[in-house]
Amino acid sequence: MDIISRSEWGARSPRNRQTTTWSRRTEFVVHYSEGPTTQTPRQIQNHHMDGNGWADIGYNFLVDVQGRIYEGRGWLVVGAHAPDHNTSGIGVCMIGRNGDATDAAKRSIRALYDEAVRRKGGTLRKYGHRDVTATSCPGDELYKWVKAGMPAPGGSAPAPKPPSGGTKAPKWPGRLITQPPIMTGTDVKTWQTQMRRRGWSITADGAYGPASEEVCRAFQREKGLGVDGIVGPKTWAAAWTAPIT
Repeated sequence: MDIISRSEWGARSPRNRQTTTWSRRTEFVVHYSEGPTTQTPRQIQNHHMDGNGWADIGYNFLVDVQGRIYEGRGWLVVGAHAPDHNTSGIGVCMIGRNGDATDAAKRSIRALYDEAVRRKGGTLRKYGHRDVTATSCPGDELYKWVKAGMPAPGGSAPAPKPPSGGTKAPKWPGRLITQPPIMTGTDVKTWQTQMRRRGWSITADGAYGPASEEVCRAFQREKGLGVDGIVGPKTWAAAWTAPIT
């Protein structure tokens, strides 16, 4: 499954962000943008940030009618798509109005659901936005599909086996990964890539900056490690060996 990253679609930097854990993710909430199918994620983000005053685009992911998937806030960042369901729910928005949903869009929404189940290691409740708040979203057509169980048109392959942690960590690189100054290298990228596999919203660019340190601290808190924002031997090993919760 290919996901167009925030940098690829030109996302603005969030004003702030709050992360959660897979153990707190229990729902998958489907939305529509109620705008033209020509809307771009950046236009939606501008409306959310400038019109609504939100910290970022509200959704965790967006899907267009061609089936392209765009990273919004990402897997484990708390959204702003449904009051009282932003921590428990992963919000996915189809760009379009009622009647615009295509088979390609539905397949991509279902693929995101299957990937969320894989990452969590358990099922999530399937909701349309109207199930959790007073709204017509995601439109009658898409809502009917959600209530039918979100079947993938043409069938879908079984979801991959959920990750469970416990894999062998690659050799410790022999240096503490910290910032500032921003450290770069293949070891940084290896750690970032593994954290993305675990479901964290992090760019695997090989540069350990403030965003990577924030993910490191959140991961250390989740796993009961010393919280210092430094990828040392224990934090490095836990990225591969700790259970995914």
